[in-house]
Amino acid sequence: MRATPDDGAAQAYGRASSDTAGPTCRAQLDGLLDCAARDTGAHASALFLLAADGQALRLEAAAGMPADFLAPWFGVGLSSHVPVADAVRERRLVWLSEPQELARHYPRTAIAMPYHFAAAAAPILSGAAPWGALLLFWPCCEAPELAGPVHERVGAACRRLARFLQDAADAGRPVTPAACPRTLSRPPAREWEPSEALAAAHFAERLPGGSCTLDLEGRFTYLSATAARLLGGTVPGLLGRRPWQALSWSADPAFEDRFRAAVVSRHPESFTAKVPPGRWLAFELYPDASGVSVRIVPRAPDRVLHAVRPGTPAPRGEPIALGELYQVMHLAAALSEAVGGDDVIDLVADEMLPTFRAQTLALALFTPEDGCLRFVGCRGYNPRPKEIFTGAEFTSPAAVGTLTDGMPAFFASFEEMAGAYPHAPGHDGLDARAYLPLIASGRPVGLCVLAFDRPHPFPGNQRTVLTALAGLIAQALERARLYDASKELAETLQAAMLPDSLPDIPGLDVAARYLPSVQGMDIGGDFYDLVRVDDTTAAAVIGDVQGHHVKAAALMGRIRPAIRSQAAAGAAPAQALWQANRQLVDLDPGRFVSCLYARLDLAQRRALLATAGHPPPVLCHPDGHTEVITVPPGMLLGIDPEADYPTTEIPLEPGTVLALYTDGLVETPGVDLDDAMAGLAARLARTAPQPMDRLATDLIDHARRTAPRTDDIALLLIRFVAAA
Repeated sequence: MRATPDDGAAQAYGRASSDTAGPTCRAQLDGLLDCAARDTGAHASALFLLAADGQALRLEAAAGMPADFLAPWFGVGLSSHVPVADAVRERRLVWLSEPQELARHYPRTAIAMPYHFAAAAAPILSGAAPWGALLLFWPCCEAPELAGPVHERVGAACRRLARFLQDAADAGRPVTPAACPRTLSRPPAREWEPSEALAAAHFAERLPGGSCTLDLEGRFTYLSATAARLLGGTVPGLLGRRPWQALSWSADPAFEDRFRAAVVSRHPESFTAKVPPGRWLAFELYPDASGVSVRIVPRAPDRVLHAVRPGTPAPRGEPIALGELYQVMHLAAALSEAVGGDDVIDLVADEMLPTFRAQTLALALFTPEDGCLRFVGCRGYNPRPKEIFTGAEFTSPAAVGTLTDGMPAFFASFEEMAGAYPHAPGHDGLDARAYLPLIASGRPVGLCVLAFDRPHPFPGNQRTVLTALAGLIAQALERARLYDASKELAETLQAAMLPDSLPDIPGLDVAARYLPSVQGMDIGGDFYDLVRVDDTTAAAVIGDVQGHHVKAAALMGRIRPAIRSQAAAGAAPAQALWQANRQLVDLDPGRFVSCLYARLDLAQRRALLATAGHPPPVLCHPDGHTEVITVPPGMLLGIDPEADYPTTEIPLEPGTVLALYTDGLVETPGVDLDDAMAGLAARLARTAPQPMDRLATDLIDHARRTAPRTDDIALLLIRFVAAA
C-alpha cells in the first residue's frame, strides 16, 4: 500500500516524530491495517496508537478514506467519550450499527461525522496492556450486533497488530505515533493497458453529459471535455485539484460534504446545483475503494430537487475547510457536556492540544473584584512556563493587552512576540503562541493560551477556527462558574446532613461512600450512619428517601437524626424503625423512606436486623462465600402508623463483612433486582479480602462502569475484626 501524509494533518502536526520505527516497520504495519479491512469486509479503517504518556491515542494511519476526515480525532484523550477511547479504556469492542445508535451513544462523534455508516472500535491489547485501537467502517447496516464471524475476524486483526507492536518493542524498535497521520491508498485491482484506458476515455466522451473521477482526497483524476465545460473550467486547469478549491461557485461546504458522505458511507449520492451563469447541473456520485465516479448532466429548472446553492467566495483568504468546521462543532458538542471548571479545562486540552499539536494550553480567569487574570489550569507537555500555576496572577504584557483589546493575538515565533512586547518573559522553551481572549455576553471571562515548542505560522483559516473555539470556551467557563458555585453550596449542605466521619469502634473496620445521581447538584436523599451505643454495641443504619433533588435531601435531613437518636439511646431495631415510622407519618411529607437497621453486638458476635422495605444486606463469610441475607419484610416508613418490623439475627465471626447499600448500587435497566443483588454478592466474594476503604471504592467504581446510574448510591461496609 502507498502511504502519504495527509495535507491537513501535516499542517496540524508541525514537528518530527521521535519514534524509532523505520519505513519497513511502518510498511508492515500498514499491511496489517489493510489486511484487517479486507478480512472483515470493512471499506475503511484507521489505526490509533497509544501516546508515550499513556494518556491519549494518536491517529497513525487511515485507509479507505483520507486521514483528514478523522481530524477531530487526530489525538484522543483516553478519558474522552468517543468510541476508540471507550474501547481501550473499557477493554471491549464498541459496535455501532447505524447513525441513530452513534447519535444516541456518541453525539459528539455523530456531529463531527454526520454520515451513514456502521463502525466498530476495538482495543489492541497484549494481555491487559493496550497498544492502541482499530477503527473499522462498513456501509450502514441494520444488524444490532456484529456478526459472529466478523466479530472474530476483528479480534484476530487486533491480535495480529498487538503481536507485531509487541515484537517491535521487544526488538528495540517500538512503534510510537508518527508526526502526522498517513493516508493509505490501495493499488488498483488491475493495471489498465494504455489501449483500454484510451477506449474508456472515448466511451466517457461519447456519453451524454459529462463524466469525471475524483480520488479519495477529492482531487480530479479524469475529466471528459464535456464535464470540464459544464463545470466552467478546462481539463488541464482542473486535473489534480479539488473542485471546491478550483471552482469558485463550489466553495460552499455543502459540496465537499456530499463528497465526504459518498466516501464514508460508500453509498451513491446525488444533488443538483446552480452554477454560473444560472445553469442547473445534476450530480451523481458513485464511490468505491479507489475514488468516486461523478456523472454530470444539465437539468431543467422545473426538475430541480435537492439543490445545493453556490457559496459566496470569501472576500479574502481561503474558506474554512469542512473538516475544521466539524472540529468546531465537535468541540461545541463536547463543551455542552462539560459541567465544572476542571471538566472544561480537561476537555479543552484533550481536544485542542492534539488537534493543533501544541505543547501547552493554559486557561486563566478574569476576576472582576481585583481586575486580575489568574490561572485556573495548565495542561500539556513540558516545558511549561514557570509562572503558570493554579491561582497565580497572569501578568504577561501580551496576555493583559489581549484581554484589554478583546482581540486575539497570534505570534508565529518568540522573536515576533518579543518585538511586539519587549518586556515579555524569557523564552522558557516555548516559541509560537496564540493568546485568545474569552468573551461571553460582551464581558471578559478569561484568556486561553496555546503555546508551541517551535515556530508556527497560524494560517488565516486556523486563526478563524481558534477564534471561534475561544467563544465556545468562554461560554462553557461561564456556565462552569455557576455550576461550581452551586456545587460548593450543595457539598456544604450534604456534609451537614451526612456524618463527617465514621466513629472508630474497636473490633470493626468500616468504610462508607455516597454518590448522588443528579449531575449538577451533588445532593440526594440516600443516607447512612454508624453509631457507637456502648463499649460492645454499635448500630448501623442505611436508608433511601423517595425521589431525588433537594426535597429528598431535606427529608433525609430530618429522618436521619430521628433514627440516630433512637440508636444512641440503645433502641432495638424494631423499636427504632417503629418510632421513626410514627414520626414520618405525623410529618406527612408526601414521601416514604426505606431503611435497614442493624444492631451489632460485638461481645456476643451477632447482629440483629430489621428492615423497612429496604434491599437486604449481603454477608461475606470469613471463608469467602457470600449470601444475600433474608430479612423479614417491614412496611416502608411513612405509610402505615401501625406497621411493625420483625427482627432477624445473624452471626458475626471475625473476618465477616456486612454490606449495607441502597438500590442505586445494584439497579440496572433490564436486569432483575434479585439477579443484580446476586451479582453484588459475587463481586464481594471476589474482592472482599482487602481493606474496607479500597473495597468500597472498588464496588462504587464497578457500579459506575457497568451501566448508567439514575439513582443515588449509599454504601456502608463493616468488617468484624475481633471480639471487643
